[in-house]
Amino acid sequence: MIRNLRLAPEGYSIIAISLILFLLSYFTSIYSDFTWLNTTTKIMFISFIGTCYFFRDPKRKLSNDIQEFLSPADGTVLSIEKYNDSKIGDSKKISIFLSVLNVHRQWVPLNSKVLDTDYNEGTFFGAFLDKASEKNEQTSILFTDKNNNSFRIKQIAGFVARRIVNHMIPNSNVNQGQNLGFIKFGSRVEIIVPNNFEIKVKKGMKVKGCETIIGRFN
Repeated sequence: MIRNLRLAPEGYSIIAISLILFLLSYFTSIYSDFTWLNTTTKIMFISFIGTCYFFRDPKRKLSNDIQEFLSPADGTVLSIEKYNDSKIGDSKKISIFLSVLNVHRQWVPLNSKVLDTDYNEGTFFGAFLDKASEKNEQTSILFTDKNNNSFRIKQIAGFVARRIVNHMIPNSNVNQGQNLGFIKFGSRVEIIVPNNFEIKVKKGMKVKGCETIIGRFN
């Protein structure tokens, strides 16, 4: 199991810092008489293991039907509501909350072309709050599929700002299941689709990136 563990490159620097802090604490505890260092070393070790777990980057097997719009992230569907997008127009917004226990990788949900990306520094409310949708640090990515159906994926950070990694480049063609990006720590992912999109998930439902079918364009 450990041999097959994959860590997200986006987390290498944080994992390295966590490991260094653990090793410093460990070797200091060996050559000192301070008993409290033993407790500190245990905390640093647990922190290192927890950091590795958070930045896990599992490989996902894709659906055989590329017409299906797959979930771009792991998490829980917070809400499904009407929305008005500046580029898409009248649309629907599906909000997914990622807890600290969820994989924080995002994947491309459908074979498509990247039209545009936009980054907003924003604030850092809890990602589970509705106001995080518009106010928090976020990256918004506009796509179009082969049938000219436009859709948008938003990566929204939580309590800690400046933690969004976006790999999408405007005017590039991307494939379903390709790495879209990564959000470090508490986060939210939103899917904005036009009204001709048939949604197959419900509020409160657990979804899994590259596996759960969000819906399809009619």
